[in-house]
Amino acid sequence: HERAVWIFLCDLGGQNMPFEGSIPVEIGNLVNLFSLGMESNFLYGSIPSSIGKLRNLYILNLSKNKLSGQIPPSIGDVTQLALLYLDGNNLGGNIPGSLAQCMGLFELNLSQNNLDGSIPVRLFADLLFAWSLDFSHNNLTGELPPVLGTYGIGSGLVSLHMEGNRFHGQIPERWHLLVSTRQINLSHNDLSGVVPKFFEQLDKLEQLDLSYNNLEGAVPASGIFTHSAAVVLDGNKGLCSNSPRLALPICPGISGSATKVKHHLSLLVTSLLIVLPPLTIGSLVLIWFMLTIWKKGSFPFSRWDLVSKMFPNRREVHTAPCHDEKKLKRVSYEDIVKATNWFSLVHTISSTCTGSVYVGRFKSDKSLVAIKVFKLNEPGGYDSYLIECEVLRSTRHRNIMRPVTLCSTLDSQNHEFKALIFELMVNGSLEAWLHSEQHNGIPDKVLGFGQRICIAADVASALDYAHNELTPPLIHCDLKPNNVLLDDDMTARLSDFGSAKFLSPGLVIPKSLDDVGGTIGYVAPEYGMGCEISVAGDVYSFGVLLLELLTGKRPTDDMFVDGLSLCKFCESMFPDRVAEILDPHMAHEEHQGCTEAWMQRYIVPLVALGLSCTMESTKDRPGMKDVCAKLSDIRASFLELS
Repeated sequence: HERAVWIFLCDLGGQNMPFEGSIPVEIGNLVNLFSLGMESNFLYGSIPSSIGKLRNLYILNLSKNKLSGQIPPSIGDVTQLALLYLDGNNLGGNIPGSLAQCMGLFELNLSQNNLDGSIPVRLFADLLFAWSLDFSHNNLTGELPPVLGTYGIGSGLVSLHMEGNRFHGQIPERWHLLVSTRQINLSHNDLSGVVPKFFEQLDKLEQLDLSYNNLEGAVPASGIFTHSAAVVLDGNKGLCSNSPRLALPICPGISGSATKVKHHLSLLVTSLLIVLPPLTIGSLVLIWFMLTIWKKGSFPFSRWDLVSKMFPNRREVHTAPCHDEKKLKRVSYEDIVKATNWFSLVHTISSTCTGSVYVGRFKSDKSLVAIKVFKLNEPGGYDSYLIECEVLRSTRHRNIMRPVTLCSTLDSQNHEFKALIFELMVNGSLEAWLHSEQHNGIPDKVLGFGQRICIAADVASALDYAHNELTPPLIHCDLKPNNVLLDDDMTARLSDFGSAKFLSPGLVIPKSLDDVGGTIGYVAPEYGMGCEISVAGDVYSFGVLLLELLTGKRPTDDMFVDGLSLCKFCESMFPDRVAEILDPHMAHEEHQGCTEAWMQRYIVPLVALGLSCTMESTKDRPGMKDVCAKLSDIRASFLELS
């Protein structure tokens, strides 16, 4: 075993020459094993618990053998695992809940075994990055797991197979968040209830098999249900449809009463022809009368005051003095309550002292949105709302998050209620990509060097716009990875302007860091000495962010003690040992070898730029226009070579 511990790849697949035997306990000695492929052999016996010692294992394929016994709980100790194939064996017992510790699993295939019991809820809640899950053809029981990934977003689940089991109950409403899924197979189970309407809204869904269950009621008519070849509903005797495409019985009360319907429609049309003309003429006269009075200025109050007096109970107020109301979509308090399921915890993305952010979907929309509800009773809550509104009114830039609409009204208890609605950034925050342990160093979920350059350039472009193209200039005051969001193509958007300040002549000098609103580690040192807010403060925060992108270290990392900081650490290694400070989790295929030319062309200039932005004196820091130009040049040069 002395040599065995240095094996990184082990492919013993039996496609050409299958072998027979059991998996030895000593397999646990191969601690540096990266990939273990033993599929399509005649392996028998159980999977040894020593498999849990392979902490560096990324791929485990034991499919199409004759393995029996239970899946060892120790497999959850292989936290780096990304691809797990145990299909086509005789494994029994329950699925171990410890599998949820492998939060970076991309593919999990447990099909065609004898597994029983229910699927651990933790497994579905914690597999954030899974894109293929297959539990089909087992003896699994219980209800379908109500949760699929945290908030059901960012997981990218493409394929879900659960057919051939004994699941019962209804299809969970929570599954409406499976916005990336293309295949869902729940056939040959004991499911009941109706076919959920949310399937209509899953735009990416290409195949839906619900056959041979006990589903009943009317089948939805739009979305995927307009393509008969994409939907399989056989074997559900209680289903009906008014669409001939699905070859199902017509829903009762439709065809049999056609004559009555026509009669009622005829009466309705006749009534409308009698009633509508007088109403139309009366309405036009009223509108002409009101406009005439307004033009003469006869009312002692404004036009909008008049509207509010005419409709005192109006609750759906979507306007605010910060934007042209004609461009905003109407959103009411009731809409937000329904979209967030009464502001439930499972819909909560984040929460701070000034507001909470929820994920939801409005009934009329197919896309998920982020809803920021402000805590108006907390200090700074109302100010945060006002400054975010001002940013909405004043800015227009591809790298700045702007609300798509807002809601300013009263809640169910007649308390003031204010919320902003944003497009949901499906790739989450830069913080999660740089530091979340959920990624477990999986290559497809780690930022490559090129991506980091592009993100830095995007943020720099947003700050350059805010500092140099707005009048007065806008200072973000809380730049950090948590406030940099990434959209579906990994374009960075600067968000959370709740602490921002417009650099107007009357701006009050902060008395403390609380007045600035920044975050320890990112806030400029001069703010702690009572200096006035300036664009240089944002430049300092950007410099810290850039160094964090390169090193993968937070400015509050445990190593930074006794006067050592992220900036001083980078400065001490610059320029000769700069290769040693790079994030070890950075996708390395882009700079294998780290040649001297590559270091000098990209890394050294980027570190130098980060250090110049974090100079102690504000006068020594560059402006964001120069920073943005430098980063744009580096990005163009890198993309040209790649």
